[in-house]
Amino acid sequence: MTNSAGQSKPAVAVVGASGYTGELLVKLLLRHPHVRLAAVTSRQHAGKPVEAVIPALRGFGGGLVFTASNPEELAADDAIDLFFLALPHGVAHDFAKPLVAAGRRVIDLSADFRLSSADLYQDYYGTAHPCPELLSRAAYVLPEYAPADWKSAPLVAAPGCYPTSILLPLLPLLRTGAVKTEGIVVNSSSGVSGAGKKIAEDYLFCERAESAKAYGLPKHRHLSEIEEQLALAAGRPVVIQFTPHLSPMKRGIITTIVAPSVVSSVEEIYAVWRDLYENTPFVQLLPSGQTPDSQHVVGTNRIDMSAVLDPRTRNVVITSAEDNLMKGAAGQAVQIMNLWNGFPEEAGLQ
Repeated sequence: MTNSAGQSKPAVAVVGASGYTGELLVKLLLRHPHVRLAAVTSRQHAGKPVEAVIPALRGFGGGLVFTASNPEELAADDAIDLFFLALPHGVAHDFAKPLVAAGRRVIDLSADFRLSSADLYQDYYGTAHPCPELLSRAAYVLPEYAPADWKSAPLVAAPGCYPTSILLPLLPLLRTGAVKTEGIVVNSSSGVSGAGKKIAEDYLFCERAESAKAYGLPKHRHLSEIEEQLALAAGRPVVIQFTPHLSPMKRGIITTIVAPSVVSSVEEIYAVWRDLYENTPFVQLLPSGQTPDSQHVVGTNRIDMSAVLDPRTRNVVITSAEDNLMKGAAGQAVQIMNLWNGFPEEAGLQ
């Protein structure tokens, strides 16, 4: 497969494509104008045509067949330039280690390399980090707020879905001192797809329809990466109260952030946001008082956000909405790939 200039497109692969995020990555990459999806792996579906497992791709699967997920065999394939790891935490490292050692570039969508500290990982995930030697070589990349030197890293950790909805609004405000570091309270609601494809009572239709509940209290795993990134922006430790909720919708995240304000008007909040996000394609600032709606972002790689200032409490109240499978996972990973390769940031995501 060649591009319009007659040059071969770089080859990419999706490792672990049987879950919601992996399936969506396959769909996005098959239609991407600048790359060629060369391999799709799944131990569960090895040997099956991609179109048979993902019926939405009937007639568009390009003849791809699922192969077994073998880390050493994948690392030996020097025809593939970049690998997406759509694997559970505690599993992705088995692939990241040989791939990085073989000089391949890796975008990991699990939590294995999102934290800089092995001790912090053990605290939140209840087990020793499986590959601490790679932590220093991994870059945590939220595309709109990434360190300038991230492209030199061989391994990129894509942020989680909840963290993306929280960090994009808060990071610039903490960096500029527009809000205080103490007393921040965050509540988020996620669609059921955020739990992945698994059979468990809590995720059965009869349990979730017409029902919502909080979970992961008081220390959800995503809190570790949220607070680490907030602390980096603020230049000091930041502790927040974070409560996630499971909501009766398939996709989407709605987040409400209450933060003690330092500024005197909501216009100053928007000025900070515009300074960072004015020329970014996937952050939409809604007018103050117009709250984001999850149905308007599902299927897009966009995050919508807005803010109001409460004169009674002197808190700034921020709301954001995103698709947990797109901007919170697969779409954001493709956005990272685009930037890493010098493609237009929106390529394959419009």
